[in-house]
Amino acid sequence: MTTPRTLFMNAAVRRGLVRVAPAAALLLAVTACSSDSQETPPPSTSSASPGQRETTAPTTPATSSSTSGRSTTMGIRLTVDGGPAAAELNDSATARDLAALLPLTLDLKDFHQAEKIVDLPRRLSTSGAPKGAAPKAGDLGYYAPWGQLVLYYRDVPYADGIVILGHLADDRDIDQLATASKVAIETAR
Repeated sequence: MTTPRTLFMNAAVRRGLVRVAPAAALLLAVTACSSDSQETPPPSTSSASPGQRETTAPTTPATSSSTSGRSTTMGIRLTVDGGPAAAELNDSATARDLAALLPLTLDLKDFHQAEKIVDLPRRLSTSGAPKGAAPKAGDLGYYAPWGQLVLYYRDVPYADGIVILGHLADDRDIDQLATASKVAIETAR
């Protein structure tokens, strides 16, 4: 037999469940969607916003390793304040999207006496990119939150939003970046 006290307790339990169930469902969904693995989503996955055009170039199966240990696939040529510097782009969607914009001539600005930055004509695809990176001197990067190409002439601590695009082929060219005000980038032939 149901007593008023039982009805009251059942109502209290129902109210508690109504409050807790949505939070528990949200927690379960977030936990199921997150992963500690470093799996890369398939190339068809896009993180471009609706107003953003995403372009990807065909991938090249042959890769080599640059001095920073990052996998590279496409040679590019930089002209830094009139001086040549070779570099290699890695085989990421973001690097391929940068390659699709080449050739470019850009005016550089110094940032924190560690890197040269410049706005690109459009945002690049970050499909499959890691959450962030810790760039080394000589790395070429993309800072996704600001849509900027970054040329690092000093090591920089890890930060979210940094995507490593490649590296200078010769670390002796890093010193050119510290005083650079202009860079021209083209694919190497």
